[in-house]
Amino acid sequence: MNVPPTPETAVPPPDAAAPAAPLGDGDRAFRMLLAAGGLGSRCKNGVGLGIDETGRAIETDAGDPRCLLVRRDGRWHPADGVSAQARAVLDLYLPIRPPGASGSITVAHLGQSLDGQIAAASGDSYYVTGPANLLHLQRMRALCDAVVVGAETVATDDPRLTVRSTAGETPVRVVLDPRRRLDANRRVFGDGEAPTLLVAAEDRVARQGERHGLAEVVGVPVQGRRLVLAALLETLHKRGLRRVFVEGGGTTVSGFLEAGLLDRLHIAVAPLVTGRGRPGLVLVERDRLCDGLRPAHRVFCMGADVLFDCDLRAAPSAGAELEPRRVL
Repeated sequence: MNVPPTPETAVPPPDAAAPAAPLGDGDRAFRMLLAAGGLGSRCKNGVGLGIDETGRAIETDAGDPRCLLVRRDGRWHPADGVSAQARAVLDLYLPIRPPGASGSITVAHLGQSLDGQIAAASGDSYYVTGPANLLHLQRMRALCDAVVVGAETVATDDPRLTVRSTAGETPVRVVLDPRRRLDANRRVFGDGEAPTLLVAAEDRVARQGERHGLAEVVGVPVQGRRLVLAALLETLHKRGLRRVFVEGGGTTVSGFLEAGLLDRLHIAVAPLVTGRGRPGLVLVERDRLCDGLRPAHRVFCMGADVLFDCDLRAAPSAGAELEPRRVL
């Protein structure tokens, strides 16, 4: 005998929308940073910030269970009652996009093996680091106004440089190609998913407003065969792109670091040994270890990977933290 289904056993129709999974504490904290914006500039000491059920940033009392950040001594701090996961997300990303901040920041990221390689000798880099670090990359894109990569990264990986696995919008995509050797068939130049700039040497730009696929071509001075990166940052800042994320590759990140243009450097180290390959940072050789860069840093666990968050503007002895903090 056929028994009519009870409400508990009834199967929803195929086109019924599945209920959205509740956000984890880390995702809520990240969405609050994205949403806080100018709200934080109006907050006085003792005021808190949280996020409501619609995803809107709100002012709260410090004791409110929705409170995630509290302003003390003119700075934002994770609220006392937040979970370990939310605290780790806030600790990592607050320096990138503190609520109410209007200044500029340039931060770079590399994902490498234990032996310092970002790819195999063939160029294969899928994937050096794991899913947690790949989510971190997309979060960094969402927090910043522009994401910068070099021509070699586009030639090898043909990346989209979009925000897909987290909240937030895709930033302006900036491809550094001094000699204009990339063709317009690369996805970043034709998918229309975000405004895109192709940055080339000034003498390789025929006219203002020139296009390379859908990308706008922008000229920047060169020194030798390399773009003057300080001039590049000035150009981006004039366009209102003040939070700049340098995503790769190794040559591009090394150039920004050697020029002293980075405020922070993220290096994710994966439990992988590749042997010979493509190194991450390649800098001017130092004869003595004491002349090397030993930045203030914090350490975060990202799945199986370990992220070093290096503050390049702090004194080397300041803020060093050896205890890992789990982000995901």
